[in-house]
Amino acid sequence: MEKKEFETILAYVETFFSQSGAHGLDHILRVTRLSQEIGVAEGADMRVLIPAALFHDIARPLEEESGIPHEQEGARIAEEYLRQAGYDAARITAITHAIRTHRFSTGPEPETLEAKILSDADKLDAMGAVGIARTFMRAGEHGDGIEGAVSHIHEKLLKLQGLMYTAGAKEIAEQRHALLQRFADSLEDETGA
Repeated sequence: MEKKEFETILAYVETFFSQSGAHGLDHILRVTRLSQEIGVAEGADMRVLIPAALFHDIARPLEEESGIPHEQEGARIAEEYLRQAGYDAARITAITHAIRTHRFSTGPEPETLEAKILSDADKLDAMGAVGIARTFMRAGEHGDGIEGAVSHIHEKLLKLQGLMYTAGAKEIAEQRHALLQRFADSLEDETGA
């Protein structure tokens, strides 16, 4: 993917994010970087993978007010934008598939390499040190305390390692899971939970 094309899409995506948060623009940029790292190693089509990563959470800010799942609305927004930009129809289909299937807790399973990589990268950003930081941001956003964050770690994050599709993601997940587990154990010791 050309630098100018990347910057143009990123500038458009940025217009949807007025504030930071657990699913803010910084999350999108980390997922894009992880997607690129894994995608290069796995031989992915970067003209599918990188736009999918940039668009994957574009509708997160709209989900709460509209009630439309962000993966569905995000795929619609990406398709509309990419058609107007003259993107190849086959690639648009692959990009929207990756966006629709990136959310591990809902929806259909990713079927393409690019969709699997995006799903892996999104899950990886919920693990390790960044995942811990995002968990507490999320808890604050939802009015939860430490107990809510601990619950989220146990109910979701500690299960992510076993859900990776690609070899590269499995390697990264192993390290991030170990850190997450050490943190969860220490937090339980300190809080007596």
